[in-house]
Amino acid sequence: MIKSQNLSVHSTTKASSLRFAGIKFLALLFLILSGANLFAQKLERIEPMFWYAGMRNPKLQLLVHGENIAASTISLSYPGVKLVKVNKVENPNYLFVDLEISSSVKAGTFPINFTVKGKKIFSYNYELKNRDKTAGRIQGVTQKDFIYLLMPDRFSNGDKSNDVVKGLTETALNRDSMYYRHGGDIQGVINHLDYLKDLGITTVWMTPEIENDMEKASYHGYAVTDHYKIDPRYGTNELYKKYVETVHAKGMKVIKDIVHNHIGTGHWLYKDLPMKSWLNQWPKYTQTSYRDQPVMDPHASAADKKRMLDGWFVPSMPDLNQTNPYVQNYLTQNHIWWIEYAGIDGLRLDTYPYNDAAFMADWAIILHNEFPNLTVFGETLVSSVASQAFFTGGNTVNRGFDTHLQGLTDAVLKDAIYEGLNGKSGWTDGINRIYATLAQDFLYKNPNTNCIFLDNHDMSRFYSMVNEDFDKYKEGMAILLTMRGIPQMYYGTEILMKNYSNPDGLVRSDFPGGWDGDKKDKFIADGRTNKENEAFNFVKTLANYRKNSTALQNGKLMQFVPEDDVYVYFRYNDQQKGTVMVITNNTDKDKSLNTDRFAERTAGMTIAKNVITGESLSIKEIKVPSKTTLVLELN
Repeated sequence: MIKSQNLSVHSTTKASSLRFAGIKFLALLFLILSGANLFAQKLERIEPMFWYAGMRNPKLQLLVHGENIAASTISLSYPGVKLVKVNKVENPNYLFVDLEISSSVKAGTFPINFTVKGKKIFSYNYELKNRDKTAGRIQGVTQKDFIYLLMPDRFSNGDKSNDVVKGLTETALNRDSMYYRHGGDIQGVINHLDYLKDLGITTVWMTPEIENDMEKASYHGYAVTDHYKIDPRYGTNELYKKYVETVHAKGMKVIKDIVHNHIGTGHWLYKDLPMKSWLNQWPKYTQTSYRDQPVMDPHASAADKKRMLDGWFVPSMPDLNQTNPYVQNYLTQNHIWWIEYAGIDGLRLDTYPYNDAAFMADWAIILHNEFPNLTVFGETLVSSVASQAFFTGGNTVNRGFDTHLQGLTDAVLKDAIYEGLNGKSGWTDGINRIYATLAQDFLYKNPNTNCIFLDNHDMSRFYSMVNEDFDKYKEGMAILLTMRGIPQMYYGTEILMKNYSNPDGLVRSDFPGGWDGDKKDKFIADGRTNKENEAFNFVKTLANYRKNSTALQNGKLMQFVPEDDVYVYFRYNDQQKGTVMVITNNTDKDKSLNTDRFAERTAGMTIAKNVITGESLSIKEIKVPSKTTLVLELN
């Protein structure tokens, strides 16, 4: 009994000692693990992940992300690179590192060291690459060009292996649904570049290709979740660069679609905000009013202006605070990085009026200093010429400062063309709307840099908007391809794709023939109907004519007051060689047009060639069929 008791006491004592030792071990393990967290032994990312020697702006700000990274001290040593400042912010998982890079710095790699109390925890080998100085690499986009806008998910599937990517939030591939991914990708676009070139396209614009790792309906690309990564369902960064190089090798150009205003809720930055002020925050969810007027209205309420600019576009797209200098640097450097990396020729700026105006002006100056040939145009879906001009460069409407925005998406001219095709005749209605709209071009610094269009991914398709009237379709396309500005056509318009944007997915259908197993392949003539081939050949004829017409590429515009519901304008250059005369008769009656009153542009010319049919005719008296736009070259 006593022996047993002693054994029991001994066992209890031993067990207590073991428990104490276990507690000490767990405590030590906790300290080790917490110390590892404190010392930030895992670096998540550095952005930009590499940079370029020879940039005109010597300043570079690195975003460094890692668990408790702020506990680290950063050091580096490389000739021509100076560590100016390490900025700590609210979230200890971030550091913003200011570097100054000499204009004489040599390309190379150097370690960025992270230490805690003098002990190196890890290092990141940062690379400065040489800039690509290939002549004409970044060409810019001008009136010489014809832009083809497409949605990569809905154009062609060139690589089935990336249709569904493990690890991404959205795993469904469902071509029967307008909301899910369909499998189109960058390789699919590359595969059909010859189709576009044959059509007469000179510039390709895809909706954003960067990662959109959202639960659903992210195929459009405007809910970015990683600014430095091509969406893996479209391909890789390397493939995107190859795409740009292939486009250039075929004598065409590339526009990249970028978003300043917002990100997606799936963005890693949203999940771990560097600071509260990274976003425009509200006490409760507040959506933008979508009204542009408070931005320009001299009588506007400050509250209305704030809601327009700082309200969120939709709940799944958090609104970036562009007055935050860290946000400004992050966005600007990202855009510079992509342009230099891939050799992009132009940028389309999404939701331009919703952005902070002062930042956007500074952004434009910085980008054009780095890339003088780069072309930039902003999306401005507004309702008047003055409203559009408010956002363009030059301070032409007494705004008070220069936005430095070269051009915009000319939605007002688009609306005027629809009125000209569908409206009833009136003093400012019907065909007179086009004339009256263009008469206000004096409000722009340069209206020729505006991107003109008839539809896009956010609105009803052109063919439906003219009630599938094929004559009106040809009228509109002829105006688009001969008007001042840079013409843009939405994918499928050349084969009469149709539908109304209610909802948007209905105008984002797959291009027939872009997928293996499609019943029809409309990339080839045999797959198209007779009417579709007629539409295709009509666009092709005008687009390829435009490639060789200096009058359409860089000529002036002269328009005449419409009479008897016939609208006439000319595109011409100073030498008056190859003058183009455009005549629109949108009535139901054939007209006979006496050209005496157009002597300013027709003097000394007697013969005209119909660009579509190739026939020659006298310009003294021109017969214009009903619902027709004639495109004539005068000699």
